[in-house]
Amino acid sequence: MTRLLVALAIVASGATLVTEAQGRAFGFRRGEPILPNPPYDGQFTFVRLRYGPDYGVAAQAIPWSHDYPIGERHFMRILGEVSYLRPKMDETAVFSLDDPELCRYPVAYMAEPGLWSISEKEATAFRAYLLKGGFVIFDDFSEERGGWARFEHAFRRVLPDARFYDLDATHRIFHSFFEINSLDIVPQAYDYGRPVFRAVFEQNDPARRMIAMINYNTDISEYWEGAGSGFRPAWETNEAYKLGVNYVMYGMTH
Repeated sequence: MTRLLVALAIVASGATLVTEAQGRAFGFRRGEPILPNPPYDGQFTFVRLRYGPDYGVAAQAIPWSHDYPIGERHFMRILGEVSYLRPKMDETAVFSLDDPELCRYPVAYMAEPGLWSISEKEATAFRAYLLKGGFVIFDDFSEERGGWARFEHAFRRVLPDARFYDLDATHRIFHSFFEINSLDIVPQAYDYGRPVFRAVFEQNDPARRMIAMINYNTDISEYWEGAGSGFRPAWETNEAYKLGVNYVMYGMTH
């Protein structure tokens, strides 16, 4: 039933998404302008985190911008179809880690954190965001694209004593909306090997709130961006959407 719900949502929104997605799937974009952030009004908004120089555009050479803005727009349409969260469908936001406005938004997303660079000012501000209740989703990196060591080094600038826990399908984040009973069904866009799902918890206690969800050796948002383009089977996109929905629902309820 859950798979059918997501498939129906894709069909419902597909008429407007296919043209938009054609030619953009799997990151082949050049110079996509970064749009202004919408004014804050309390409505759920997809937040993407940026790092490094602000070039004002999204492109394959700018790692944090991968899949922007089509990936999040597609994902918000699905989230709106299957839940009562009522997210903004077309307006999304991009914040630096030290932007005070970030603290208005409980869930944030970062692409390509294996290439993440961070200043002390950003680390201090991002630490405050996470400890005050923020939840971050890291996605789209592997040993070939920055690697775990570089990500861990950057994250420890934020939380020096952080422990990283490997998750299996029994963790409640995989049951916060859809029932995901096996992580073997997670598809691979182009990475080799099995995806790895890790987490960081408050006070390094897995019984407490998760503050960071880490998709390593996989790229969930690649499927969001390519939905309706025909590059991948619909069932693979469905599984990627289900993970995303569960992450947001967990972040909004913990």
